[in-house]
Amino acid sequence: MVFKLPDLSYSYDSLEPFFDAKTMEIHYSKHHQAYINNANSALKNLPKFSNLTIENLIKQLDFLPQEKKDILRNNGGGHFNHSLFWKSLKLGTELKGSLKKAIENTFIDYNNFKKEFEQVSMSRFGSGWTWLIIHNNNLKIVSTPNQDNPLMENKLSHTYGFPIFGLDLWEHSYYLKYQNRRLDYVKAFWNIINWDEASRRFDESFYLN
Repeated sequence: MVFKLPDLSYSYDSLEPFFDAKTMEIHYSKHHQAYINNANSALKNLPKFSNLTIENLIKQLDFLPQEKKDILRNNGGGHFNHSLFWKSLKLGTELKGSLKKAIENTFIDYNNFKKEFEQVSMSRFGSGWTWLIIHNNNLKIVSTPNQDNPLMENKLSHTYGFPIFGLDLWEHSYYLKYQNRRLDYVKAFWNIINWDEASRRFDESFYLN
């Protein structure tokens, strides 16, 4: 399998004013494309792994040759993380249904959920991601460094679960608009979460258990 840049279902400027068009263009066409290029290059001459989906590849990092493990952890992780990130963005959706009930049951209410998500995001030193995941049928907010994610083995990501959505905390995702104001960027995210996609993944997670 040769990994390819997934199509966006929206234009670069469609998330304005929360995410700016120039950042979206660079983030998608330059940063994400670089992760794909590096992952494809690393998979050459690895027939056992080159036909795997990106989800299955990052679940099997421990079985990769040692000299390929780190580059595919970083770049395969970057490809998966960003592919999910683009799907998780959309204006005008609403949190409802089973995911809304689960968030309220787990975090008391939506505002408390947002507060905890923001706190976890601001506690991440350097680059990484904040995730809403489901593990053992329970919702959790977790953070991973660099391009790690909750699908990786525990000893790599230090957490494990099925990601409902993730927020990119690398500076390249927000610096042109927000500079060093990470909290402003995190708060802007609440305006453009694709709750329809998040709800679909939440419901899907129970079929995968």
